[in-house]
Amino acid sequence: MRLAGPLRIVALVVTVGLTWIVVSILLGGPGSGFPRIQQLFTSPESSVTTEPRARKYKCGLPQPCPEEHLAFRMVSGAANVIGPKICLEDKMLMSSVKDNVGRGLNIALVNGVSGELIEARAFDMWAGDVNDLLKFIRPLHEGTLVFVASYDDPATKMNEETRKLFSDLGSKNVKDLAFRDSWVFVGAKGVQNKSPFEQHVKNSKHTNKYEGWPEALEMEGCIPRRTTAS
Repeated sequence: MRLAGPLRIVALVVTVGLTWIVVSILLGGPGSGFPRIQQLFTSPESSVTTEPRARKYKCGLPQPCPEEHLAFRMVSGAANVIGPKICLEDKMLMSSVKDNVGRGLNIALVNGVSGELIEARAFDMWAGDVNDLLKFIRPLHEGTLVFVASYDDPATKMNEETRKLFSDLGSKNVKDLAFRDSWVFVGAKGVQNKSPFEQHVKNSKHTNKYEGWPEALEMEGCIPRRTTAS
């Protein structure tokens, strides 16, 4: 009976010690606040560090263009559902939102020196009159930049003169352009060589992304400003 008192004291000391150890573990040690307890109530998603977003430049390009260059990005239409887009120097020249695109060829004429839009029009190459297109591109001035994005069908109404005019603007694929192909192209009046800015995908039931249409094309880059334009 005489040992009951000391045993109670020892038991109390042990209990206090164990309590202190558990509290220290949960609190993460002196001076560390409550990280361990916070971890119990923190979801894994909230503990993931958010990576910084990659910086985007004009028209969404991943890198800035050199001086005296024009930044552009263009997307052909997707099937006959989503219209094309043509962006130049962070300005949307043609898009469904601007309500200035349509089935066929969507063409924006740009001053090659200033980068200013001259005119933008859509030409129906399925049921339209090809002469409207010819009247649009025949009288181009030297140095005029020509941006072209297809939508649905770019070629049914094309004739030999149309193909030659685009070829003279720097296209190497227009000679093979056919029904429902996807095509994006940037050319210029007075160029001596074929344009490096052109993409073309044939309409083929074996490779089409959409039923009856190939994939949409995206193209971006930096175009040197023209030194003169008349």
